Amino acid sequence: MSVGKNLLYEGKAKIIYITDEPEILLAHFKDDATAFNAQKRGRIVGKGEINCKISQLLFQYLEERGIRTHFIDCPAPNQMRVMRVQIFPLEVVVRNIAAGSLCQQTGLPLGTVLKQPLVEFYYKNDQLGDPLLTRDRLLLMELATPEQLDQLQQQALEINHHLSEFFQSCGITLVDFKLEFGLDTQGTIRLADEISPDTCRLWNSSETDPNNRVMDKDRFRRDLGNVENAYQQVLERIQMRIQGLEVRGQEKGEL
Repeated sequence: MSVGKNLLYEGKAKIIYITDEPEILLAHFKDDATAFNAQKRGRIVGKGEINCKISQLLFQYLEERGIRTHFIDCPAPNQMRVMRVQIFPLEVVVRNIAAGSLCQQTGLPLGTVLKQPLVEFYYKNDQLGDPLLTRDRLLLMELATPEQLDQLQQQALEINHHLSEFFQSCGITLVDFKLEFGLDTQGTIRLADEISPDTCRLWNSSETDPNNRVMDKDRFRRDLGNVENAYQQVLERIQMRIQGLEVRGQEKGEL
């Protein structure tokens, strides 16, 4: 396939190509890094391959637990074949601990553990600054149906349950994260986009220093340094945990 002639869309973190199969797209993960609605730009060496691999592993992990995703396979280290879905123009954010805009907008101290996970919907619109929307505004704008909103919230909470437990077993605290969903040709909601240090706020559970504990894109946003190393550490911990689960599964199969 000559993907260079089949460009569909280029975003901040990925390039999406059309393939010879109408219902399959190819996502190329870039090393480019942006923050503050692309006002800050840079490059994180190796980020594309790392985020692609992390997303692959986490999509597969979630699929095994009943979460439908758009993931098919990875033909190259920084490329992922995915099902073509109609993306909801929404960022679904799940928060477990107060950080980022939640602190800025509510006055909650950084690191406050929430009594229960908070699910928020943001409108994917750069010109408007990706605003936080209420349910009534979402329905007014017809960005999703009431039933779809219920499903999105339920799936987001279920994904949060699985990922929080998984990351905890890796020695990582899942502070908050962003999800995107889409509808496949059958009208089924599927988890799409990616799950990576670009889209999650991750803290090293054994580190108390507020800067040293950061293992995600906040290192780039806040000029903390060692960005590539933090991303690599996340990947290595995930791989070790996945390998441990596979070994345990094989041992159970032998009993």
